[in-house]
Amino acid sequence: MARDDAESSKKDGERVGANSPYYLHAADYPKQMQVNDALTDSNYNDWVQEMRNFLFAKNKIDFVDGTIPKPIDASANYMPLMRCDAMVKGWLTTTMEKDIRSSVKYANTVAEIWADLEEQFGKESAPRAYELKQTLNNTSQDVASVSAYYTRMRSLRDKIQTISPIPRCTCGKCTCDLGKRLSESNEKERIYDFLMGLDNIFSTIKTQILASKPTPTLRTA
Repeated sequence: MARDDAESSKKDGERVGANSPYYLHAADYPKQMQVNDALTDSNYNDWVQEMRNFLFAKNKIDFVDGTIPKPIDASANYMPLMRCDAMVKGWLTTTMEKDIRSSVKYANTVAEIWADLEEQFGKESAPRAYELKQTLNNTSQDVASVSAYYTRMRSLRDKIQTISPIPRCTCGKCTCDLGKRLSESNEKERIYDFLMGLDNIFSTIKTQILASKPTPTLRTA
């Protein structure tokens, strides 16, 4: 029986190329921890970003997005797809707290798990955005290096953007100029937040930056 299973796996490996989304490496196994922290009810946005990066690198992002249709049982792709789906399920559930894992364990496909998590935790959270904004406003350099301070500020800004996205122009060609104005306004706000938190030793430089025409980007500042 073991020999038959080995032969079957070998044949599947020969049929599925390394560039195929159905390909599984010999080192892959379901209970791999693929993110820095397990999913809780308060870190979904960080978790989903890390997991997306991992699945993209593994060429498995289409499984959670539901863009790979389930083939019929007689299809040559049926078993490779089911194996990959089971593998990705393992990757996801291994990185969840027990209560969350229990809530999705009866899902038929990994796409259903992904959608369920999005429904539970992916909605815009005003209280969380407010909490992060408050932390951002209270963040200062406090004798740390400028690069370390900038990194903290950027991390908080990115988290806020993920939870409460800034409106974007949807006219298609930006003839309304909304997209440009929103982008400029957001960039200026980032610069002001950054400069306000710098230590007093940079007072002269801050004045020079604010007096620059046009206002430099945050990276330039």
